[in-house]
Amino acid sequence: MEAHTSSRQLSRKRRREGSNGEAEERDRAVKVPRCTVGLKLPAPFADELEPADCKPYQRVSMEEAKRGTPPDRPVRVYADGIFDVFHSGHARALMQAKGLFPNTHLIVGVCSDDLTHQFKGFTVMNEDERYDAVSHCRYIDEVVRNAPWTLSPEFLAKHRIDFVAHDDIPYSSAGSDDVYKHIKEAGMFAPTQRTEGISTSDIITRIVRDYDVYVRRNLQRGYTAKELNVSFINEKKYHLQERVDKVKRKVKDVEEKSKEFVQKVEEKSIDLIQKWEEKSREFIGNFLQMFGPEGALKHMLKEGRGRMLQAISPRQSPNSSPTREERSPSPSFRLPFFTKTSPPPSPHVARGYPISEDDDDEDED
Repeated sequence: MEAHTSSRQLSRKRRREGSNGEAEERDRAVKVPRCTVGLKLPAPFADELEPADCKPYQRVSMEEAKRGTPPDRPVRVYADGIFDVFHSGHARALMQAKGLFPNTHLIVGVCSDDLTHQFKGFTVMNEDERYDAVSHCRYIDEVVRNAPWTLSPEFLAKHRIDFVAHDDIPYSSAGSDDVYKHIKEAGMFAPTQRTEGISTSDIITRIVRDYDVYVRRNLQRGYTAKELNVSFINEKKYHLQERVDKVKRKVKDVEEKSKEFVQKVEEKSIDLIQKWEEKSREFIGNFLQMFGPEGALKHMLKEGRGRMLQAISPRQSPNSSPTREERSPSPSFRLPFFTKTSPPPSPHVARGYPISEDDDDEDED
């Protein structure tokens, strides 16, 4: 308990000193050590305990209690209440009472049904249920059943009470503006802090406010209309409302599932559109690269056209090359009787074809 409290104080201190981000990281780093020490049995009832020490009852002062008492003489702190529908607000108040002094013996008094109904009102739990619920709180050392509404000196002396713990708000009841007024005047009052936001009245208010919800809930769990004090007409009404709510829940589930389906379709369509855009850009880029103004196809056509033109029209001779007339005559042999005035040779003789002596002999033959 002390280690748990010190770790919380340390975390609060670090949160105040550092910045927001640093404080959160440091706060997360503070861990509470594991502890398995605890009571295994409920707190005993006062009327079942052996008599207290036979020494005369002598209270300890506030200074002595805060300074610390011997182990065999704990400070006996008393806290009383109705403790109907035992909740965390009750437990926190008892925790504070237990931690008032270093060595504390906490005695808790629980009022009976007769006193409670007389001075405060009807309870949800009966007195036996409230006694049992309080006895299982870990901070309590002793439980007093049928506790008095107003604390008398005889009661304080009987249980050897040193201090009475309760919140400091005046508690008006039983014809008194504050039932703890004489305790405060005697210097025996030790104030505790009330937990805001939760009380037995708040819990009952929630149940009354949501009465229909809880009636329908218990009807569904098998309670009868007679047990719930519900009329026949209201029972049928609640059953009809439950069926209508089931239909509404089904419709809502269908709507949610349809929304999820539409959302998934939209996500898929967005992914497909993005992929299509990427592929289309790639296709357009490749098309332009092949068929564009400066594409590869144009260069290929230019090269092919140039080759075709080169093949169809060969290159002209250079201007410096000699003409046909300037060329040297071929070394062909001509007969001496062939002159410029001589008739042209026979057709079977090719122009400029060399005539050898062997050919002339063949003609003569």
